Amino acid sequence: MRLPFSAALGAVLVLAACDSATFSPDNPNQNRNQGAAIGAASGAVLGALIKDDNRGDGALVGALVGGAVGAGIGYNLDQQEAELRRDLDSGVTITNTGDRLIVSFPQAILFASGSFTVRPGLNNDMAALANSLQRYPQSTIQIVGHTDSDGDAASNQQLSERRANAVADVLLNQGVPFNRVRTFGRGESQPIATNFTPEGKAQNRRVEIVILPNA
Repeated sequence: MRLPFSAALGAVLVLAACDSATFSPDNPNQNRNQGAAIGAASGAVLGALIKDDNRGDGALVGALVGGAVGAGIGYNLDQQEAELRRDLDSGVTITNTGDRLIVSFPQAILFASGSFTVRPGLNNDMAALANSLQRYPQSTIQIVGHTDSDGDAASNQQLSERRANAVADVLLNQGVPFNRVRTFGRGESQPIATNFTPEGKAQNRRVEIVILPNA
C-alpha cells in the first residue's frame, strides 16, 4: 500500500513528538531521542525527494534511516559528554546541544596572561581530551579562540588565532588526526558575558573545542 507523502510525513512527526518524556531534562537519553526525532524528520523529507515516484514510501524509509542515524549520534554525544565530565578539570565547561559538544577552557587555566603557550599543567586534560577524540573518531573538531575587549581589536584577533593553533598543536601531538581539526580565531567579536566587569572578561577569554559528529 502506498501512502501519500503528507500522511507519511505527518505520521513520522507525530511519532517523533508523541512522548513528552523524550525531551525531559531528567531523561538520560534526551540527546539520543532528540537526535532520533530530528533525523527522522530530516530523513523523511530527503527520502521523499529522492524517491519521487512514491513519495510516501520514500518518506517512511528516509525517516527510519534518519532516525537511526540521529539516535546513534545523540547516544555517542551523551556517552562522550559523560566521559569528558569525568576526566576533565572541573573548571572546564561542557555543553551538549544535541548535535555537538562544546568543550570550553577558560584562558586562566590554559594560558598565562598575554601568552599563547599552553600551560604544562594542562597536559593531563589535553591528553584526556585527545584520547576521547580518538575513541570517537566520527567527528570534526573546531578549535575556536576568544578574547575579551581589552586592547587593540587586531591584536586580540591575532592572539585568539595563536591560542587556537596552540591548542590544536597539543591535540595533534597527542595523536588526533590533522584532517579532523579546524582552527579559528574570533578575537573579541563573540563575548558570552559583559566586558565591563573583570568576571565577565574572564568568561570571554576562552578556547572552545567544538566536536561536530559526521552524519
